[in-house]
Amino acid sequence: MDKVVWHNTTIKKAEREKLLNQKPFVLWFTGYSASGKSTIANLVEKKMYKLNYKTYLLDGDNVRHGLNKDLGFDEESRIENIRRVGQVTKLFLDSGVIVITAFISPFVSDRSLVKSLFQKSEFLEVFIDTSLEVCEKRDPKGMYAQARLGKIKNFTGISSPYEPPVKPDIHVVNDSISLDEASNKIIEYLVEKNYIKKEENK
Repeated sequence: MDKVVWHNTTIKKAEREKLLNQKPFVLWFTGYSASGKSTIANLVEKKMYKLNYKTYLLDGDNVRHGLNKDLGFDEESRIENIRRVGQVTKLFLDSGVIVITAFISPFVSDRSLVKSLFQKSEFLEVFIDTSLEVCEKRDPKGMYAQARLGKIKNFTGISSPYEPPVKPDIHVVNDSISLDEASNKIIEYLVEKNYIKKEENK
């Protein structure tokens, strides 16, 4: 590793921000499987797209189809999964893009490690707080039922712990509100904190 040297690029992050006319940041969605993370993240991206913001959504399942195809679901693999995603997220952010991620990311230590890669104002932790009972009722893939039967090992909430954020930047309780209401709550926070503007970004 001592022969691997970081090469600085000619075009700097600030120049990319100026070209894209936006300040990049990360929306890191966390929560149980079937909590609504991916669906709400997609809605948030769609609404930001309509406001002319340049975004990219990294979804847990999609990343495991390619970049992290070699990883399993044991604790060590899940830690490595989030570590890699954190590094990819940083590369996207450096390009000037607003990055939205949707990963269970169950461990506080892993989320803290990812957060440490960014400036404080660049990283927003979004906790999609849906009760385990509601997630199990939704269970679109039938995974909770299989985990209860012992057919899936290391399943978050059943045979592996989920450590909820202590002080998330955005806390969405998603047991009874609509997906549109949940996504609007996030957009409203971004507007209130001056991350984005409600009128089209030109």
